[in-house]
Amino acid sequence: MTVEVKPALLSSLEVAAKQAGLVLQSATQGSDFHGRPTAVFQLGLPGAEAAGRSLKLELSEAFEFSKPDLLPTMTAHLAAQAKRLRNPRPECYVTLAGLPVAFGQFAWPFHQSTSGADTYIVHGEMHLADGGTHNLHAKVAASVTLTFAEIVPAMEQPYAETFVYNAVRKTVDLGQLEFLKSGNRQPVPVTTRFYSRWQKKFVFTETDDKERLDYLLRKVYWLSGVLGESKPVWIADPRDAQYLNTTEADLLRMAGDEAGAGLMVVDGEFAAATPKLLERAADYQAQLEAALDFTKPKFNESMRAGEANM
Repeated sequence: MTVEVKPALLSSLEVAAKQAGLVLQSATQGSDFHGRPTAVFQLGLPGAEAAGRSLKLELSEAFEFSKPDLLPTMTAHLAAQAKRLRNPRPECYVTLAGLPVAFGQFAWPFHQSTSGADTYIVHGEMHLADGGTHNLHAKVAASVTLTFAEIVPAMEQPYAETFVYNAVRKTVDLGQLEFLKSGNRQPVPVTTRFYSRWQKKFVFTETDDKERLDYLLRKVYWLSGVLGESKPVWIADPRDAQYLNTTEADLLRMAGDEAGAGLMVVDGEFAAATPKLLERAADYQAQLEAALDFTKPKFNESMRAGEANM
């Protein structure tokens, strides 16, 4: 392990990782958008469980998460990461519309805008993850206003990654992010429309049981069946629960119902695709193509041809 970060931060992270069932694989010094030092950690599962999978955690070098108001969220984040690392593709998710996507290249922590706007920004990428080699992706710039940032305990990865990923997925659902082979960064405004001050929680999408069930089946089809060789995926992910405005217990309940229908095999909080679910390949491919088409800009062809009155 290369140790180039402050001993206090390293020690705190090692303790927190161990409590979450993770192994700290490496710790190196990085830099943020403005060149200030960061601490970059690679986390994995112990022993044979690791299977070559790891997740990156990047924090401001001066950040102290051991404070009473910050430690619980860090602990919960690492515990959730430990379960995601058991997925065949820990970086992958699906959207409500049916797009399997992979998040990566996020340059944590947030940095303040250099354009003069009162915003915090984090850059990242989202790739279409359907097993193809097309390299369709969206470079994103997720922005949070200084006022909205007051809701967040710290503008660091463990405290913001979930709502940022969900804001990106929601922006795709709205058809406001386009998947390209190349292109500029596309904005993802994370505003108070995604947060209920009355309920004190993020609310991205109101869903009913049918929509949540359809989502679960898509997730298991793509992440287990297509990308994971029918290995189990975590279906009680609080990140998904926030995205769907439901609870982890509710997702588990619905998965149990579908296990009875022979569409997935459920083992605790994990589920694997069955041959019966994989028989729906044509349906899920059609959903993907429709969802992808929805993200493409539409032009008024009559205006393009000069036929419309101006």
